[in-house]
Amino acid sequence: MRIVIDTNVIVSRFLSSKGTPAQIFEKWRVEAFELLVSEPVLSEYQKALSCKHVRACHKMTNEEIAETIRDFRKFAILVNPGEKLEVIKEDSDDNKFLEVAEAGGAGYIVSGDEHLLMIPLQKPFKITERAP
Repeated sequence: MRIVIDTNVIVSRFLSSKGTPAQIFEKWRVEAFELLVSEPVLSEYQKALSCKHVRACHKMTNEEIAETIRDFRKFAILVNPGEKLEVIKEDSDDNKFLEVAEAGGAGYIVSGDEHLLMIPLQKPFKITERAP
């Protein structure tokens, strides 16, 4: 099973070692699913983890953030979506997660983002708040 994880879930994982985001990472660690990413997704992960307000909570150094992104690049499947989607108008930046899911053959996108959770999809993947 292949999964795309939205940035809000990634950030939540680094803010707390408990809860759904931590459970999702544990499932990935034990290879219950394959994580799909793209360069734009990795860039957004890094930008979000480097945000001043987020850093104040997780206390990661620049090197630790860079190492985390290197780990994603090393252990996730890097997808290069060819098709640009324009499904989400309210926050068009979120379309990158749909593009990765479609190009990488994902079964799920895991997100806490209302823009993603509320869209009616006619795609072969589901959008959910929890990893299956």
